[in-house]
Amino acid sequence: MTARALLRTSRITALSSTSSLRPFSSSRTILLTQSEKDIVKATVPILESGGEALTTHFYHLLLGNYPQVKPLFNSAHQGSGRQPRALAAAVLAYARHIDDLTPLREAVTRITNKHVALQILPEHYPLVGESLLRAIREVLGKDVATDEVVAAWGAAYGELADILIQAEESIYHRLETVPGGWRGARRFQVADKVPETGIMTSIYLKPVDGKPIIEHEAGQYIGLCVHANGVEQRRNYSVSESGNGEYLRISVKREPGGAVSNHLHDHVRIGDELDVYPPAGEFVLDASRANEPLILISAGAGITPTIPMLKDALAAGRKHITFIHCARSEDVHAFRPLTSSIAKENPDRVKVYTVYETTDPHHLADATGLLSIDQLKSWLPHAKKSDVYFLGPKPFMKGVKFYLASMGVPEERVHYEFFGPAEDLET
Repeated sequence: MTARALLRTSRITALSSTSSLRPFSSSRTILLTQSEKDIVKATVPILESGGEALTTHFYHLLLGNYPQVKPLFNSAHQGSGRQPRALAAAVLAYARHIDDLTPLREAVTRITNKHVALQILPEHYPLVGESLLRAIREVLGKDVATDEVVAAWGAAYGELADILIQAEESIYHRLETVPGGWRGARRFQVADKVPETGIMTSIYLKPVDGKPIIEHEAGQYIGLCVHANGVEQRRNYSVSESGNGEYLRISVKREPGGAVSNHLHDHVRIGDELDVYPPAGEFVLDASRANEPLILISAGAGITPTIPMLKDALAAGRKHITFIHCARSEDVHAFRPLTSSIAKENPDRVKVYTVYETTDPHHLADATGLLSIDQLKSWLPHAKKSDVYFLGPKPFMKGVKFYLASMGVPEERVHYEFFGPAEDLET
């Protein structure tokens, strides 16, 4: 069913209390009028001051009225307010750029990949649209959220939904038609579980049907569907091994209070079967720069995608690779034997540095405390001419992003994977 048909049959029209809410055409022949764009832009000051309250109420309506979509959302992010803040920032960015969405291209790419990994489908969009327009009505009030305002936002949402649906369908189709690909859930069996540290375990997944699997790009993630405490939940996990056509490996850090991570650690056994969605994600190496220096910087569980990146970069012939990892201590430093071995086997091509927060004479590191700009300057004299990929906790990423900018690394050479508003990484 097209976006236009879905929006026509949704209850958005009823909520608008006006017949002027036009369904948006999936053929893109019906565009927003300038009047509608002006109305949406006029709401920017309201969103700047009260967007999070609106999106918080939106999630309350959506999850309360449509419990079938709950598996698509991380309850921990809901409770912390992270998800409402991320949505508020996205809605605000959309309203600001309603005349020209070109600056949002990268954000749309990230969103569509996340949606594909979680299996967001066209039929979910009317539910979101109805809940959003109702939230606008109820939070802003009738004096502000007039029929005209709600109708304009309904048309704007139709445009955005159409963009996302088309982009996601393109990815779904490609993943279904490439060798070893599939659409929707595919049953995988847990072939092995290997502790990497006291808080991280690698889970090896092989397809139950015994057929080949798509050889994902290093840095991508899969969607995983589990039933934890009797409740269906979906999560994205970076694939921590290079594509091989036979199995997938995820390396899961146990998170305090994390329903899915603790379930995977404590209750999922070898031989169990799980639903897996195809690999997705744009945090991948740029093949066109294979002859240029590469820098990989990670902290904590952020090491999981950089391990296959390191392997694939070596296989592609990269001659200058710097791998930096930060951890609390050696006890929670996953894959240290592997990276040390790779560095010893490729002394002229790979340099590995470690930073531990805690000082322990038995734990050898190149630096202690938190990663600093002085360390980066010392280890990365070639940073301005390198491609840099980094991933880790938000404070770490915020610091690294600032340091790289201060060192003059061109923005187009800096790559990161981040769930949340990009503004959260600004200083």
